Amino acid sequence: MSISPEKPAILIVDDTPANLSLLVGILKSDYRTRVAISGEKALELAFSGAPLDLILLDVMLPGLDGYEVCRRLKQEPATRHIPVIFVTSMSEVEDETKGLEIGGVDYVTKPISPAIVKARVKTHLAVSQQARELERMVGKLEVQALELAQFNRTLEQRVAEGVQQLERVSRLKRFFSPSVVDLLLSGATEDPLRTHRREIAAAFVDLRGFTAFTETSDPEEVIRVIHEYHEAMGAFVVAYAGTLEHFAGDGMMIYFNDPVEVDNPAGVAVRMAIDMQERFTTLERGWQRRGYSVSMGIGVALGYATIGAIGFEGRRDYGVIGNVTNLAARLCAEAQGGQILISQRVQGLVADFARTEPVGELQLKGFHRPTMAYVVHGYVDSDAAP
Repeated sequence: MSISPEKPAILIVDDTPANLSLLVGILKSDYRTRVAISGEKALELAFSGAPLDLILLDVMLPGLDGYEVCRRLKQEPATRHIPVIFVTSMSEVEDETKGLEIGGVDYVTKPISPAIVKARVKTHLAVSQQARELERMVGKLEVQALELAQFNRTLEQRVAEGVQQLERVSRLKRFFSPSVVDLLLSGATEDPLRTHRREIAAAFVDLRGFTAFTETSDPEEVIRVIHEYHEAMGAFVVAYAGTLEHFAGDGMMIYFNDPVEVDNPAGVAVRMAIDMQERFTTLERGWQRRGYSVSMGIGVALGYATIGAIGFEGRRDYGVIGNVTNLAARLCAEAQGGQILISQRVQGLVADFARTEPVGELQLKGFHRPTMAYVVHGYVDSDAAP
């Protein structure tokens, strides 16, 4: 069974018992009524905390008159919203104006007409309810406005953070594979651009016959070949989660074991190099049919290097400094087309899966002592291939 809403509460203030009785009789069927015979008692009831929806207030009262009662009601936040209808025998315009100026909403003159009293009470209760609902909605809108302002502030912050994140992703993707970038952004590893030292495997990849090819070919065809080369070799850099330090038109420098540590980085680098050379043979055959003679050499070395950001504000690159990078580059320079040359340290870590053959000691540029090098002929058997 549903519960009926509570009837509105009306305070009737008049010092004449007959008037009180008449007004109570008119209103009691539709409203809850309370009565007071003085201004002081009216204020006591209004300030008691008991809810009141409307006050019928006689002007001529002993002690505090109706005007003063109304004035004090409107001074208090708890009662200023209660509509006050003056009930009086005074009908001068000045009297009505005074009552409205201090906060009254209407006048009912004596002798009282029950129909007019009911109509005025009903009208002003409806207006008061609408005013309270409007006030509630305004309050709600103000709260929502504050929440929206806070949301906008946090949104601006999130947008700024998002822009910074995109800029960071853009920088990282220049050097690292997507899987490594995701790992870096998750916070699972340290900032790779911070200067640090680590043992890495370095692979240097370079084309043979590229200069002669560019001198005899149209620029558009050169760009096409470079695009095919980068796309094919870049796929292996991503597949093996390598770090691309830089690439020029015909050369690439790739590192392993930074920023994410891997088991046997030398082995990973050699596997990538073998797969690259196998894929390159397909490109090479296609280019030969188009009249181009281009091949690829690779050098792989293992050693410690200092790693981090180099450059200046607004233009920083990922740099690796150490003899290991020079050794990989020099081995690559010595490699013939289709060859993979590796250092002795690397050979000791890949002999279980890679077929290698010593090429002897090489006198490499920039190195005072001869360097023992090995050529990689591929996997020991097909089962060893990844």
